[in-house]
Amino acid sequence: MSAAKKIIEVSAALIFRGGKLLITQRHAHAHLGGLWEFPGGKREPQETFEQCLAREIMEELGVEISVGERFEEITHDYPEKSVHLKFFICRLLTGEPQALDCAAVQWVNRAGLGRYEFPAADARLLERLQGFDFPEW
Repeated sequence: MSAAKKIIEVSAALIFRGGKLLITQRHAHAHLGGLWEFPGGKREPQETFEQCLAREIMEELGVEISVGERFEEITHDYPEKSVHLKFFICRLLTGEPQALDCAAVQWVNRAGLGRYEFPAADARLLERLQGFDFPEW
């Protein structure tokens, strides 16, 4: 049996506005480069998932969010590592999202999600979002 894979804990935001959801594109040179994802990042040892998310969104998009309820939790195994993802419903508090630490940002409606390619780890979440009414905040 091989050595245990490294488990990476990730917090990700489902930021809604006007019936649309914010997605971000990974840098071409990054792991899974070019794919679209939900903004967020790796949790530091002393952080809660919620604290991680607020920090990552400020770094990645330059905006402040309020982190709400957990929407989904997924563990996915890649060949080289495992990721444990927690997705939270979030509201934009201040600022307009900018691609500070990602290749691009895009607001999409539920029907439009299928036009973007996401990492395999997001498959179950994407399926659940198809039956979710996007808030109109």
